[in-house]
Parts: sequence; C-alpha cells; structure tokens
Amino acid sequence: MGRGKPIIGLCGGIGAGKSRVAAEFERLGCLVIDSDRMNHEVLRLPEVLQTLRDWWGEDLVDEAGEPNRERLAEIVFDAPEQKRRLEGLVYPLIARRRKAMIIAVEDNSAHKAIVIDSPLLFESNLDRECSTVVFVDASAARRMRRLRESRGWDAEELRRRERWQITLDEKRSRAEFVVHNDGLAEQIGSQVAGILQKIMARHSVSE
Repeated sequence: MGRGKPIIGLCGGIGAGKSRVAAEFERLGCLVIDSDRMNHEVLRLPEVLQTLRDWWGEDLVDEAGEPNRERLAEIVFDAPEQKRRLEGLVYPLIARRRKAMIIAVEDNSAHKAIVIDSPLLFESNLDRECSTVVFVDASAARRMRRLRESRGWDAEELRRRERWQITLDEKRSRAEFVVHNDGLAEQIGSQVAGILQKIMARHSVSE
C-alpha cells in the first residue's frame, strides 16, 4: 500500500489530542485518514443502520435517521461479544475506504505522506501497514480535562473505554516518535515538522 509514500500511524491515549497533531501533519502536506470519521460515516450507511436495528432494536437509530451513539456505546462497551459483532460489521467497510483513499493519492505529488489517525492502531493491527508510528503523549490530568470539556466524560467513563485498549506504556514503547501535547500549539507544530522531516529524509534515501 502507498507504493513508495511513507505511511505514518498516529496513536495515543483517549484525549491526548491526536486530531490536533493530525491537523498539523495535514497542514504540512500529508493526507490524513481519520478512522473515527470513517467509522461515523460507515455507521450512517442505510444497510448498516438497518443491521443495527435488526440486532439491537429501533432505538439504535434516532428520529433524524442517525445512529444512536450513546445507546450503541452502552451495548458494546459492556459486552465483548457485541463489540466484536459490531467490529465485524464496520471494520471491513472502513478498510475498503481506507485502501481506496491511499490508492487515490499514490501518484499525487501534493501529498508527501499518508497519516492513519486511529485510536486502535495496534489493537486492529493497522501498525503493520505503516512505515512508522507516532505516539501523541499528554498527562492524565490534561487528557481528563479535555474529555470532560469536549465530551462530558468522567473518570469512570474514560476507564470503561480504555479497558479495551492496550496500555499507554505499550503504545509509547512501540512507537518510533513521540509528540508531547501538553504545551502550546506552536510547540506541536515544531515537533511534527521535525518528525516529518526525519521520515521524509529517510524515505528519500531508501527510494
């Protein structure tokens, strides 16, 4: 995949600020593939919505025809077998979209590299498709504050979500680069620019 373009995996803890780092990669000329966004798009497909209704009832789709994400989270985050069932439905659809996006930019010089922004990069073995992995780091207090402000989560909700992921220490140890996201926006920019420069320099040598 990518046929010569480096593929950068982007991971980190929930609330670490991966989207902020991904936006910086995009500003620097990378194609960013947002796994969360694709998941949202796939969940809106008519055939997927119908399957959710068939499995778990009409309340899985709201009056506007949108998936009821809160109800869905209640079902899958407390039942491993239901979580696997949902993943078996949406993951293949997401994988096809991701592959199509990568193929579409193979010969497009406007994109230096491809960034796969995924909260489950290692858990879904997406790291195997990547040339390198970047871990976005932030303190527990900073992550919790962001999640409380942006999603209304408390510490218990964060623990409930994180128990399905490998530990942050393991993610950090398996990444080649680390972006520290506890500081100012301009500090993020300089870190990402430096990392991308190293990746592209190594890539040009290996071509």
